[in-house]
Amino acid sequence: MSTVDGKTVRVALLGCGTVGTEVARLLTEHADELAARAGAPVELAGIAVRRPDKHPELPQHLLTNDAAALVESDVDVVVELIGGIDPVREWLLTALRKGKSVVTANKALLAEYSAELFEAADASGADLYFEAAVAGAIPLLRPLRESLAGDRITKVMGIVNGTTNFILSAMDSTGAGYAETLDEASRLGYAEADPTADVDGYDAASKAAILASLAFHTRVTASDVHREGISNVSASDIAAAKALGRTVKLLSICERVEGEDGTESVSARVHPVMIPRTHPLANVGGAFNAVFVEADAAGSLMFYGQGAGGAPTASAVLGDLVAVARNRVVGGRGPRESAHAQLPVRPMGQTPTRYHVSLDVADKPGVLAQVAQVFAAHEVSIAAVRQRDRHDTASLVIVTHLAPDAALEATVEAIGKMDVVNEVVSVMRVEGEDS
Repeated sequence: MSTVDGKTVRVALLGCGTVGTEVARLLTEHADELAARAGAPVELAGIAVRRPDKHPELPQHLLTNDAAALVESDVDVVVELIGGIDPVREWLLTALRKGKSVVTANKALLAEYSAELFEAADASGADLYFEAAVAGAIPLLRPLRESLAGDRITKVMGIVNGTTNFILSAMDSTGAGYAETLDEASRLGYAEADPTADVDGYDAASKAAILASLAFHTRVTASDVHREGISNVSASDIAAAKALGRTVKLLSICERVEGEDGTESVSARVHPVMIPRTHPLANVGGAFNAVFVEADAAGSLMFYGQGAGGAPTASAVLGDLVAVARNRVVGGRGPRESAHAQLPVRPMGQTPTRYHVSLDVADKPGVLAQVAQVFAAHEVSIAAVRQRDRHDTASLVIVTHLAPDAALEATVEAIGKMDVVNEVVSVMRVEGEDS
């Protein structure tokens, strides 16, 4: 990769929606400061949009609907804010192969094709930066890639989707059900017209793949991530969590798991979780994001802030842009892909988890003993039991110790077939200290 020798760093911007508009504005309004930080002027050379006539607020001479041609033009850096896989993937590969650095917020693309993108970057000596792909304005990926590069990270667990966090926070505070809270989130603009990617966990799974890859130096794709959404979380689940001093969050959980033979693997999963209200993530409300990191030397760290939005995400994009521009000015290079560990990805069924199980059972002697026998038969240890009688039935709540997820699932299935069990009311995984 050649330096620009103090000359202008020319930037191609692909996409100019909510985030792209803010990036274009800040590049113009903060031009002098950005130049001072990068060591050379940073100039917006072109903006690729689908319909140039729909953007009267932008400099018309910069607009084009030919993104491929803009990437091929005389630019030094390509900033991609379109999203999706194709044709964006080919545009970015073209840029990297030609030695142009890339800044992207495209979590879906990175979660599936980061290895291919990094290989192209390595071959040409270009940079690939993507801070904005996971948690908006929160400086998270750079600490994982650089600040904690000398440490051994054991767990990354966090709230990385603002829509689902808003919904679950509102359900917790109001007692309302999922459907009506989703409607309210849509009305307030916190949920998309089609909220599937958010509420079914696809967005969080892509981000979990990126986090696991960085934290554990292992290639993890979105398809490796176990995914469950929040549509089955009920008002009764939220109430049950409150009774235990807990709250419900949709978490991305990435961790090192040590097997009985001492070998390590990586677990990456997204699903609703009950966590203690004393946990740092429990008080993250509304559409905010937060990620809790555990490392051998650094201990416990938490990163918190705006996880989405035009200006917050643009802040992360511009941070990356300054970094790659500076590298081009001085001839440096940013972090490369680190996949040297090559740890296997552990299937969900083999991953140790804990369950909160709520049962409606017959109110008669010996029921608890019968239920406990089923847990014991599947080698699942019980951590806590709560029972409440009501007329001729009883409510039984059981919280387990860690056990393989498949064993817990099999236990619940067997319990549901017992004559003394009227209904398995709810099942949810639990994180945090024992109840």
